[in-house]
Amino acid sequence: MRVAAAALVATAGLSLTACSGADATSAKPTGSTGTSAAAEPGGAGPSAGAQGAGAQPGNAKSGSGGGASSHAGSGGAASSRAGSGNGAAKSGGTSKFCRTNELNIEAVDSSPDSGTGDVTVQMTNKGGRTCSTTGFAGVDLKDADGTSAPVHRGHEQPRITDLKPGDTATFSISYTVDSSGDNLASPTNIIVTPPNETHSVSLKWPAEALKLAGPYDEKIQVHPVGIAN
Repeated sequence: MRVAAAALVATAGLSLTACSGADATSAKPTGSTGTSAAAEPGGAGPSAGAQGAGAQPGNAKSGSGGGASSHAGSGGAASSRAGSGNGAAKSGGTSKFCRTNELNIEAVDSSPDSGTGDVTVQMTNKGGRTCSTTGFAGVDLKDADGTSAPVHRGHEQPRITDLKPGDTATFSISYTVDSSGDNLASPTNIIVTPPNETHSVSLKWPAEALKLAGPYDEKIQVHPVGIAN
C-alpha cells in the first residue's frame, strides 16, 4: 500500500512538473518580447521607425524632385519672360520712333562751296504725335547704270532727336567732289530708311548737287540725324 501510494505521488509530481514547464515555455516568448520592446527603446520597434524616417528623407528627396518639377515651372517662367520679350516686340507697334509714313522726306543740295560735296535730307513730322528720329538713317545711292551701293556711316555720336508735329530733322551725306570731269559715279536716287525703321523712300538726287567722285566707297558718308536749325 505504501509503495503504491508513493508511486502515485511520484507520477502526479511528474505530471505537474511537465505542465508547469510547458506553461513556462509558452509564456517565455511572450514575456521576452514584451520586455525587449519596453527595455530597449533602440530595439526593433524604433529601429524600424528609423528606417521609416530614412524612407521619409527618401520621399523628401522625391519631394525635392517635385521641387525640381517646380523648378521646371521656373523654366516656364523663363518662357513667360520670353513672352514678355514678345510683348515688348508687340509694344514696338506703338514705338516712339517715327514711322516712314509719318515723315515728309526730301533731299536738297547743301554744298557750302564748289569743293565740298554735301546733300541734306530733311524729314518733317507730318503726323499727330511726337516721335523720335534719333540715330543714323540707312542710305543707299542708286546709280544711272541701275546698281546701288550703301553709304558708310560717319563716326559722330547720335543725339536724341525728338520731333513734335511739324518739326524737322535733317541729316547730311558728304562726299568727294569730282574735279576731273571724268567721274565714275552718276547717282540718280537716294534710298532713305529713317532710323529704327524698315520702310524706305526713294528721293531724286538733287539736280544742282555737285558731281560726285566715284567709286562708291568710304569717302561718301552719312551723318547722324539732328534737329534742323
